[in-house]
Amino acid sequence: MGKIVLIDGHSILNRAFYGVPELTNSEGLHTNAIYGFLNIMFHILEEEQPEYLTVAFDVSAKTFRHEIYEAYKGTRKPMPEELREQVPVMKEVLRAMGVRLIEQAGLEADDLLGTIAKKAEAAGLEVSLVSGDRDLLQIASEHIKIRIPKTKGNRTEVEDYYASDVERVYQVDPIGFIDLKALMGDTSDNIPGVPKVGQKTATDLMVRFGSLDNIYAHVDEIEKKSIRESLIEHKDLADLSKVLATINVHAEFPYELEEARLGNLFNADAYAYFKKLEFKNYLSRFDRAEKKTERVKQELCQIENMETLKRAISESGEQKVIAVSCLYFPADDSMVQSSADGQMTFDFSEKKEQLVLLFSCDGKKIYMADSDKLQVTVTELCGALSVLCEKDGKSVVTAYECKELYRFMQIDPYRTATEVGQHFFDIKIAAYLLNPLKSDYAKEDIAAEHCGMDMQGYQELFGKLSGREAWTQKREDYISYLMNEVTVAFLAYEILSAKLADTGMDKLFHEMEMPLSYVLYGMEQEGIRLKPEELKHYGDTLAERMQVLEQEIYRQAGREFNINSPKQLGEVLFDEMKLPGGKKTKTGYSTAADVLDKLAVEHPFVKDVLEYRGLAKLKSTYADGLANYVDNNNRIHTTFHQTITATGRISSTEPNLQNIPMRMELGRLIRKVFVPKDGYLFMDADYSQIELRILAHMSGDPELIDAYKQNQDIHRITASKVFHTPFEEVTDLQRRNAKAVNFGIVYGISSFGLSQDLSISRKEATEYIEQYFATYPGVKRYLDQAVADAKEHGYSVTMYGRRRPIPELKSSNFMQRQFGERVAMNAPIQGTAADIMKIAMIRVFDRLKEEKLRSRLILQIHDELLIETDPAEENVVRTILQGEMEHAASLFVDLAVDLHTGTDWYEAK
Repeated sequence: MGKIVLIDGHSILNRAFYGVPELTNSEGLHTNAIYGFLNIMFHILEEEQPEYLTVAFDVSAKTFRHEIYEAYKGTRKPMPEELREQVPVMKEVLRAMGVRLIEQAGLEADDLLGTIAKKAEAAGLEVSLVSGDRDLLQIASEHIKIRIPKTKGNRTEVEDYYASDVERVYQVDPIGFIDLKALMGDTSDNIPGVPKVGQKTATDLMVRFGSLDNIYAHVDEIEKKSIRESLIEHKDLADLSKVLATINVHAEFPYELEEARLGNLFNADAYAYFKKLEFKNYLSRFDRAEKKTERVKQELCQIENMETLKRAISESGEQKVIAVSCLYFPADDSMVQSSADGQMTFDFSEKKEQLVLLFSCDGKKIYMADSDKLQVTVTELCGALSVLCEKDGKSVVTAYECKELYRFMQIDPYRTATEVGQHFFDIKIAAYLLNPLKSDYAKEDIAAEHCGMDMQGYQELFGKLSGREAWTQKREDYISYLMNEVTVAFLAYEILSAKLADTGMDKLFHEMEMPLSYVLYGMEQEGIRLKPEELKHYGDTLAERMQVLEQEIYRQAGREFNINSPKQLGEVLFDEMKLPGGKKTKTGYSTAADVLDKLAVEHPFVKDVLEYRGLAKLKSTYADGLANYVDNNNRIHTTFHQTITATGRISSTEPNLQNIPMRMELGRLIRKVFVPKDGYLFMDADYSQIELRILAHMSGDPELIDAYKQNQDIHRITASKVFHTPFEEVTDLQRRNAKAVNFGIVYGISSFGLSQDLSISRKEATEYIEQYFATYPGVKRYLDQAVADAKEHGYSVTMYGRRRPIPELKSSNFMQRQFGERVAMNAPIQGTAADIMKIAMIRVFDRLKEEKLRSRLILQIHDELLIETDPAEENVVRTILQGEMEHAASLFVDLAVDLHTGTDWYEAK
C-alpha cells in the first residue's frame, strides 16, 4: 500500500514563523518561517517515507472563512510583513524541489487537502495530513492520520491523530468534532463558537446529547442556566460556526496523483535556493551541485573464526587510530546485573543476543565479526575487543557515541574515567563542541560537513524499521551503512582533532568531555532505586489535593471549565472575573506563568490555579510517568546527554531527572520515592551559589570577592552595600530585592525584567541595578567587556575555553540583539559552572574507583551530586565528595558545598 503526505502550506508556515527565532540572510530577507517549514517537512518525510507529496496553499492568506469571521468579530490582525514576504519564496523553493503545489481560487487549503485525502484513501493509500489547524481532525480515519507539528527552536514535535485518537482525546468521533468546534469555537481557525461554552462544557454536551442538532432539540434539559440561555441566544452563532468548521471533502479541482510522486528533492535548482537562503545545515543533504562529496572505496573482510578476529584486533591495536562500530540485539532488556560486591557487570552467557562488530585502522579495509556467524557468545566477542582499551594500549578508539560502545569493551570496573577517556574519541561530542547550537549531530551530517563524504542516514535507508528488522530484511544495506559509520569515524578523527586544536578546545575535549562520557555511562548503568509503593502514595496525595483545588477553583469561578486550557482560563480570568493584566495573543489571552504569578499575589483564585497546574504536571510527569521506567530491580536508568545544551550543561531523558521540582513542598516530596539499595544511604552535595561565585572571580570585583570572603549571607551583604544600610538592620524585603538583583545580574537581567520580578516600577528597578553596579563596578566592566568580546568574535568563552556562538548579536531585530547580549553576559558564567561540575564529577568518580570503594556516583542534577553510599565508607566518601567538589576549580573565592546524608533523596537533600 502506497503513502501520501499532504501539507497545509499557510498553516505550517505560520507555525514555523512563530516557532523559530528570527533569521535573515545577507540580503535582509527573513527566512525563519521557510527554515521552520523545511524542518517540519523533512522531519515528516523522514518518518513517513512516502511515495507522494502535495503542499496546498490558500490563494490568499485571507480566505472566505476569514471574511465571514471578520463580518462577525471585526478585522483580524494582518499577517506580519516579515511572514508575508516569505510566502512566495517558500513556494519557489518547493517548486525548485519538484514538490507538487496546489491552490485554487474559491477553495481553501483545508478543502483541497480534505478532498485529496479522501480520494487517496479510497484509492488504497495511507494518508498523513500535516497541519496546525485542528479542524482537520474531522477527516481522520483508520487510514488518514492528522499530524499536528510544533516547532521550538530547531526541534519538531508532532501530535498524531487517527480516528481512534480523536475519540480518545476529545470524546467525540471525527464527525462529532465538527459540532464540538462549533460549540466551543476556535479563534485560530476563525470559528466564533457559543459564548460561555468552553471545551469541557462542549465535550460534556456532546457526550450527553451526541450532536449539535440533538443538543438544541433538548436544550431545555440543560441544567446550568447560563449555558442554556447562551445556547438559545446564540443559535445563529452555533450554526455559523458549524458552517465554518465543516471542510468540503468533495471539492472539484484539477489534480493527478502521479504529478505528486516524489522525485529528487535535493537537485541543482533547489541547491541554488538553499545557498541563497544560507541554510548551511541543509546543504549537506544535496547531491552536490557545487561542493562534491565522494564515497570512500571500502573493502569488507568477514571474520571467520576467533583466532582471525584476535589477530586482526591485535594488529589494528598497534595503529594510532582504530574506528569501531557495534550493532547489538539484546535477547531481553535485563543486560546489566549487580554482582555480590556491588559492581555492575554484564552476563551474556545464557542469552541468545547478537553482537556485530566492525572495525578499521584505515577507514577502507573494514573487518566485520558477527557473534552468530562465529557461533560464540557476546561475552567472548567482547573479550576479544577489550584489548583495545588496556592501560598500555597504543591506539585511540574513535566512534560515534562512545557511551554506547563502553558496554562491549569489558573495561576493568576500577579503571578511572581519566584513564578510559584517553583511549576514546567520540566524533559526535567533538562536532557538538565545534557548534553547540545545532539540534542534532547525525552521522551523515558529520560525514558531509567535516569529511566531505556522502552518507545516507538511517531513516533515509530504512524508514521506520527497527534495527533488528533492518538487519533481517535489508542486511546488505545495513552492513554498508555500518561500514560508512566506521569510515566516517576514522576520517573525522584527524579532521575534528585539528578543528578542536584550532579553536583551543582540544584540552576541554580530551580532559573533560571524554572522561565525562565514561562517568555518565557508569551513572546510567547504576541507575537509582525507586519504591513503587511510595510512588503510588505520592500520586494519590497529588490527586486528592488536585480534587480539592478543582472544586475550589470552580466555586470561585462560578462554573466548571478546563483548568488546563489556556484559552478557557483566559476567558474566566479576564472576560468573566475582570482581573487586570489581560493581554490578548493570536490564540486568546496569555496565561503564561509570569502573567499568573503577578495576579496570584492579590488573587487567591489565581494562586489556586497555579498550584493546580503545578500538581497536574507533577502527577503526569512523575507520579504517573516514572512508573514506565522502572526495571525489574525497581531502578530507573535515565539517559544523560552531553550534546544538547548550548552552555555545556548535562541534560537527561527517559526520564528527565534534571527537572525534579524544588519550588513547592509537594514537588520536593517526589524525592522521597527515591531510595538507596538495601543497607546503603544517600549522600548529597550541592554547590552553593556557584554562578555568583564564578561572577566574583571572573569580574575580579574586589567588593564582591570581599563579600564572599566574609563568609556571611551574600544577599544581606549586598543589600547592606546597595541600600546603604548597616548589615544588622537590613530588612527581609531589602534582602529579597538584593537576592533578585544578585541572581538577575548573572543572567543579564534588564530593568524591565527586574521590575516584573519584584513588582516594582521600572524606575525603581533601574535605580537598584545602577546602585548594584556602583557597589560592584568590576561586575559592570566585566559584563560590558563580555558583550563587546562576543560581538567581536561571534561567540562567548568559558574559563575552560568552551565556546558558545551567539548569532543573535548580528540580528536586525532589536529584541533578538538584546537577547544575544544577555546570552553573552550569562553564557561564560553558566558554562563555567557546567565545566566545574563536570570536573568535580570526574574527580569524585575517579577517587571512588582508585580507592576501590563500593559507593557509587549515581546522579547529577544541575549543581548537585548524589552518591549511593555504603555506611562503612561514609566518612571517606564524605571527604572525597566535599573535597573534590570544593577544589574542582581555583577561584578568588571559595567554592562552598552543602552536604547531607539520608535514607531517601528527600532526607539527603
